[in-house]
Amino acid sequence: MDLVVSRPEGLYCPAGDFYIDPWRPVERAVITHAHGDHARAGNQHYLAAAPGETILRMRLGQAINLQSLGYGERLLHQGVFLSFHPAGHVLGSAQVRLEYAGEVWVASGDYKIEPDGTCAPFEPVRCDTFITESTFDLPIYRWQPQAQVFAEINRWWQANAAVEKTSVLFCYSLGKAQRILHGIDARLGPVLVHDAVEPINRIYREAGIYLPPTIHATEIKKSDPMMRKALVLAPPSAANSSWMRRFGDYSDGFASGWMRLRGTRRRRSVDRGFVLSDHTDWPGLLWAIEQTGAERIMVTHGTAGALVRHLREQGLDATTFDTEYGDDEDDAIIAQAEPAKVLP
Repeated sequence: MDLVVSRPEGLYCPAGDFYIDPWRPVERAVITHAHGDHARAGNQHYLAAAPGETILRMRLGQAINLQSLGYGERLLHQGVFLSFHPAGHVLGSAQVRLEYAGEVWVASGDYKIEPDGTCAPFEPVRCDTFITESTFDLPIYRWQPQAQVFAEINRWWQANAAVEKTSVLFCYSLGKAQRILHGIDARLGPVLVHDAVEPINRIYREAGIYLPPTIHATEIKKSDPMMRKALVLAPPSAANSSWMRRFGDYSDGFASGWMRLRGTRRRRSVDRGFVLSDHTDWPGLLWAIEQTGAERIMVTHGTAGALVRHLREQGLDATTFDTEYGDDEDDAIIAQAEPAKVLP
């Protein structure tokens, strides 16, 4: 019997009678992290890694029935030993290790392998079967060191400020915004944030993660000279909304791994694209899989086919799991961009 199978409700562990990141309401849900495509409302019982508890309650409701475990702490449930291990994706993100009848499976959730200082770094976990995400599972996806991307953002911000133009950077409110805040040079000017970003900033700060001071964008008047020197972090949903009118003449950018594809920036109608993802790239996927020592690989969201073919060529038993993950990272239009049109 497989330790994890795919059901209409989500990834299911028959031996333990629980689901991992279910997309339909179930009795028992084990959650890898708080992004909306992995943590959904309506489950009767939740289990998650302790560092992500506050964010889960903020997003799903303070009254949810949630039990948490520290990284590496083991729980025995119906003969299945379960533990969480850092995934390096966002604060509280975790891989789920399952051990039953001498067999070990690991479900990765979402992960990246470059440490960024805003969450526990990715920790390879040895196993027999590895369930891996594959959001960026083509060889064209190769990230430059994040320090280079932050330097690019700093230069763009400085250039805009020199001509008194606000810099508006679209990024996901959970994880990406905090990573950018942690990495930029906040001495360059004021940093303003959207209302969706600041509550999460507060949770990160309470967890002991350094983020520079930020100001609610709504607290600054359009006429304030500060506005024209500012960097503004906002979720993609704010683009083309009435909320943007306060910035007058602004330059906008988007931080996403999808910016690696030519044409994506045009579809987003932004001035600048910064290739920065909280998911691992192609070399990172291969490295992480190799580190597990697993001979059987189950691939979830992404195009999946290229990774499965590559792994089979390496002599591994690789196949795909049907899931509904991926909606929280970006819209489908970006994901369907022409793979061959790569930015130099």
